[in-house]
Amino acid sequence: MSLLEVEDLSVDFGTDDGVVHAVRNVSFSLESGEVLGIVGESGCGKSVSASAIMGLLPRTATVHGSIRLGGQEMVGRSAKELRTLRGNRVAMIFQDPMTSLNPVLQVGWQLAEAYRAHHKVSGKVARAKAVEALDQVGIPQPDRRAKQYPHEFSGGMRQRAMIAMALINEPELIIADEPTTALDVTVQAQILDTLLRLSTGSGASIMLITHDLGVVAGTANRVQVMYGGTVVETASVDELFAHPRMPYTVGLLGSVPNPDQVGKRLTPIHGAPPSPLHLPPGCSFGPRCPLVHAGCLESEPQLFDVGTDHWSRCYRWNELSGDRTARELFDQAEIGLGEAPAADLVAPGEEQ
Repeated sequence: MSLLEVEDLSVDFGTDDGVVHAVRNVSFSLESGEVLGIVGESGCGKSVSASAIMGLLPRTATVHGSIRLGGQEMVGRSAKELRTLRGNRVAMIFQDPMTSLNPVLQVGWQLAEAYRAHHKVSGKVARAKAVEALDQVGIPQPDRRAKQYPHEFSGGMRQRAMIAMALINEPELIIADEPTTALDVTVQAQILDTLLRLSTGSGASIMLITHDLGVVAGTANRVQVMYGGTVVETASVDELFAHPRMPYTVGLLGSVPNPDQVGKRLTPIHGAPPSPLHLPPGCSFGPRCPLVHAGCLESEPQLFDVGTDHWSRCYRWNELSGDRTARELFDQAEIGLGEAPAADLVAPGEEQ
């Protein structure tokens, strides 16, 4: 049995303008010790799906489908029951640690509080556990740092403190929502290495939500691409990066800077994602897709089995089997530098 099983998850929000379909019929599973990367543009439903799993959606949300953690159904549970699970069996690392940590409380006190919420221990034991957790995530002088406030930590240290808080109760599942946003590249690598090392030691599974395909390539076992509130492709990392079978995935990969393409223009996906309030008929990517045909605009495709544990929501997935590049598919006006490498550019006032 999988650690996490999500089936036909849908999340709607009622507004004055109509119903916002934030998540639509999302299904996936997560095995113990597995790292699942979830990618997609802003507004595609990544964070809402994570909040649904955590039971952190507002009262205005309507949730349909099933979320089972270790075989136990989470949809429909009371707030009290969910509080016993949050931070204990399942924990979340938010993308902005400065707004996640209380600015008027010492970091060590906040970690100790997270531990005491699920363990009947004295304050002294909880504080010792907090110092130990800070030490595990690589914060120097953890006993002194535990007495400091969030504003006294750097951005990378605050994110390490959030990882310590997520792991202090040894959860089975960690949901990391953009854990490296706004951090330096070197700090990003350190944060991810710390998260993976500690989760491997505890056997915890990770749901890694990110915009950075490079992060997914280096950390995840399996990747799930979302668009328009639903899953449009899922496969192992190696399979998806080598043989994408959904035009949107091809476009995502083509819009990322590649050291093999230095000096060449990036290939953007023109247009914007659909509004979850007014989704187009048929395939949600249809209005931006270079392979769109009449059938795509009439009915939304199902997830087709296109290979070994590889699924794609595209009627014309077999036309991508020749590994067509993003430049070949999205043959439109491009952005970025000219064809000359950056090293060949001449600064103003200089002669070549």
